[in-house]
Amino acid sequence: MSYDFDLFVIGGGSGGIASARRAAQYGARVAVAESWQLGGTCVNRGCVPKKLMMYASRFPIKFEAAVGYGWSPVQSELDWDTLITRVNAEVARLNGIYERMLDNSKVTVFEAHARFIDAHTLDVGGQTVTADKILIAVGGTPVRPPIPGIEHAITSDEIFNLRPRPERIVILGGGYIGCEFACILNQIGVEVTQIIRSGQILRGFDEDIRTEIQAAMEVSGIRMITHAEVTGLEKTDGGVTVSVTTQDGEAHIVADAVSLAALGRKPKLDNLGIENTKVELAAGAIAVDEYSRTAEPNIFAVGDCTDRMNLTPVAINEGRAFADTEFGGQSRTMSYENVPTAVFTTPEAATVGLTEAEAIAKYGEDGITIYRSRFRPMFYTLPNIPAKTLMKLIVHKESDRVIGAHMVGDDAAEIIQGVAIALKTGATKANFDATVGIHPSAAEEFVTMR
Repeated sequence: MSYDFDLFVIGGGSGGIASARRAAQYGARVAVAESWQLGGTCVNRGCVPKKLMMYASRFPIKFEAAVGYGWSPVQSELDWDTLITRVNAEVARLNGIYERMLDNSKVTVFEAHARFIDAHTLDVGGQTVTADKILIAVGGTPVRPPIPGIEHAITSDEIFNLRPRPERIVILGGGYIGCEFACILNQIGVEVTQIIRSGQILRGFDEDIRTEIQAAMEVSGIRMITHAEVTGLEKTDGGVTVSVTTQDGEAHIVADAVSLAALGRKPKLDNLGIENTKVELAAGAIAVDEYSRTAEPNIFAVGDCTDRMNLTPVAINEGRAFADTEFGGQSRTMSYENVPTAVFTTPEAATVGLTEAEAIAKYGEDGITIYRSRFRPMFYTLPNIPAKTLMKLIVHKESDRVIGAHMVGDDAAEIIQGVAIALKTGATKANFDATVGIHPSAAEEFVTMR
């Protein structure tokens, strides 16, 4: 049967674009449907604008530290409108780059929503299009729980266009997105209250990372309300009132804005027409095998809509592995072992490999050795700022392999990226010990821990 395209990609985010371009390089006739902006969550509502805002939030501590080095005190105020305008301008610039990349790859772009009619046929903005293979790469969307008054809250998608800058904000949840925004806003002078259901932030991360960051956030002035259940939101003349139930009873917090930034995301599968195919779901996500293939043999899925490991570089790698396998004659799968990740809080955190709890569950408490180091980085000594860096290695005793590396502190993401290479290649603690450190640097601590 003749089809309009060899591959049709639903979703123009990181995974979808990577898949489309790689397949086109192999000579496939490829199309992408994106009803919003190219680049997906990462470029438009996530990694890129968030990191730019994080950079902006780090200047106050630099101004403070400068005095310790002999610079005169700096009196400076953030122009919030300028920041938001420039961040969004950079996002628009990146949108244009993605569009040019697809054009240069001779990928057809449909600026429309795509919906399955059957396994090979799509309704794309009212136009019927057929394809031999179809890739779902629609990403995720913020979760809105059924809380009375939840319509008065914004999500992490809207926070980048928040005008005017709030004086007080309540952030619901303790995930990494919420913690990042709590730190960003706190550092630029917003009064931040963060409400979490458990006693600790960053579920799933190593306990030392969770403890270190939470303590630092509270010292910086972020008000944490733990073991709390949000019971309702109410719009008032003074802002939005958030009602919560805690171990100590009921509490009411008034804020200019309430963000759902930390209550998680879910696959964006609404109005996709999946019911017209044999594609199956598992826990609300598209079920796929190791080759990203669904229960419908010609339909595949990558990225956050599969809820495997929701990171941009992972979606890109999944997409390229799919294209290599299906169009490049190279059978390849994505490895989810030793994938590094970072949390751009203040202080920053990064991690690769197993947490201590995971290592104990796998090898037993007697089967691992833990190395920790906690110190004040040299940069903060002259200004006498009480910032700390935490570094941690987890070693499998029998093989001497380093199976986990964790860090909290300045440039954690940059440092762990290099350490991740060592873990990926199976480096041992002896290999770390035999590596000469760069002195003086924080990173050398990873090769001097004994």
